[in-house]
Amino acid sequence: MPTPTTKKANLGAAWMSDSDIRTALTKIQQNRARHDNLVRTAQVNLNRRREDLERSLDGIGERDRKSMVTKAVSGYRNELARASKDARLAMTRELGALAERVRSAATHYTSPMQMLMRDTLGSERRGRIQAQIVNSGPVELASLAELAAATRDKEMAAALCSRVHGLKRDDRPFNAGELADVMFGEQHRELSQALVEAERRVLEALQADQEFETGSANPQRSLQIAMLKKRENEIGAYVKDEPDDETGEADDREAGSGEDKIAAGLRARRAGASEAAD
Repeated sequence: MPTPTTKKANLGAAWMSDSDIRTALTKIQQNRARHDNLVRTAQVNLNRRREDLERSLDGIGERDRKSMVTKAVSGYRNELARASKDARLAMTRELGALAERVRSAATHYTSPMQMLMRDTLGSERRGRIQAQIVNSGPVELASLAELAAATRDKEMAAALCSRVHGLKRDDRPFNAGELADVMFGEQHRELSQALVEAERRVLEALQADQEFETGSANPQRSLQIAMLKKRENEIGAYVKDEPDDETGEADDREAGSGEDKIAAGLRARRAGASEAAD
């Protein structure tokens, strides 16, 4: 029988507050925009040189003209790449460092429950509530969970989640994960998307660099970028690049979030208890 493994604490993880992560993401976006402008400008100059060469060699046979233009453009591409290499390298290094710091801090934002418990840690009110509900029954706990969700009371929510943690799963009068999601779900999704976006923008900068220097993109990196974009759209915490046509699904997600989830879960549990009693 395999020995259960315990997750080890990542003691080397960097700490960043939610505002720190937002600030880092803004810097990443600005850096990526500058890098993109630099590469675009160089690419425009390269295309202009190609057009000028094709016009000036118009009287030469197509095969020879194409060979001469290709060689000349390749030489000019190398010249532009050398001229902009230091600036592009500095930008991609800064991008990578910012993204790595955000990635390291992600261990502090793995779930709404983790964020809820950390946010209320050391709260005297949370401790008092927890002491008061030690002997509370399922009906009272369910009622308090509804109140905490409706009023966004984080201390009460944390105390209730701790209280039901020791109960058997079938005996819990509400879903602690759903209650934590009411408190921190939106922020958790925002920060999760920020992490994915930071990684995508670094890959896009590296891809743009390679495409400019060699004239061809890396297919594997293109796939990675596409998968990260898909993940961002799935999280959907903030504005997407493309409009979402699936309004019906979005409405369903909105209707099924927040305190509505808590209330629906409680109704289902109460219905199950009534059927068992009958």
